[in-house]
Amino acid sequence: MPDAAAEPGTAAARDAAEAAEEKSAFSHPAVDPDSTAVYGDHPDQVIDFYVPRGAVGPGGAAPVVVVLHGGSWRAPYDRRHVSPFAGFLARRGLAVASVEYRRGADGGDGAEGAGGAGGAGGGDAGGPVAGRWPETFDDVAAALDALPALVRQHLPQADARRVVLTGHSAGGHLALWAAARHLLPDDAPWRIDRPAPLRGVVALAPIADFEVADKLDVCGGATRQLLGGEELFAERRPYADPALLLPTGIATTLVQGRADVDVPQAVAEAYADAAAKAGEVVGVTLLEDVGHYPLIDPAADACAVVAEEIAQLAW
Repeated sequence: MPDAAAEPGTAAARDAAEAAEEKSAFSHPAVDPDSTAVYGDHPDQVIDFYVPRGAVGPGGAAPVVVVLHGGSWRAPYDRRHVSPFAGFLARRGLAVASVEYRRGADGGDGAEGAGGAGGAGGGDAGGPVAGRWPETFDDVAAALDALPALVRQHLPQADARRVVLTGHSAGGHLALWAAARHLLPDDAPWRIDRPAPLRGVVALAPIADFEVADKLDVCGGATRQLLGGEELFAERRPYADPALLLPTGIATTLVQGRADVDVPQAVAEAYADAAAKAGEVVGVTLLEDVGHYPLIDPAADACAVVAEEIAQLAW
């Protein structure tokens, strides 16, 4: 007789599907970049560049896609786990800049890779601490500020005037945050005076609303850890929570799997609702029977949808 626990719609079936998606996403060999540049003195302050291969779009210089990887802002998960995704975008004619940043309580060195328990969206309260305050945010801001000059040097065939930010999971949070730096409180060290010159943001299963993510215990309490614990959560949220930094005035699309159990659909919907209340329309692309990992898996149809969403904003 079939195992009733594995019947469609059960928790066991959802877990099995998620495990299969994760295995597929992390089955691809890492794709080496064409070049790497530093944007600071710390070993994690680097950006990998992938030159565009093939001609896609209306022609001319390729747009630049800035990729911010996920992994719950935790040290074991570095940019290598999204290098197949970066290579996939480059093969579709896009120039890619994949940003590394400091993660975890000790900053980590990325040596553990990204295939451990919980994958890019995993981790638990007993594992590595999520993020570093303020270093994680320092690094993303510094990388974006350094990017125009580095693109001219490492991607001379690209059009630095056409930049789209994308990120997966915790990286989706960072992409939304980076696009909202002009809305940060006046005393925030990362604040800029005007909106960043971006074509748009495509956030993939983003941890986009910290209040909802915290209530759902997304990634083992990662949002609270990122902000320094319960005693600092409310104080630091205005500096870090994209749902409080609206409207950005920058075209934004969220791509979300309906079957995602790591960062549930409710988190993206909460951000979209907050944007609507702020007078801004945020696109939400919901993918049926898709979990957390296919969005960055070159073998999955969902990844092609992501590439198309990026291309629509980039060109």
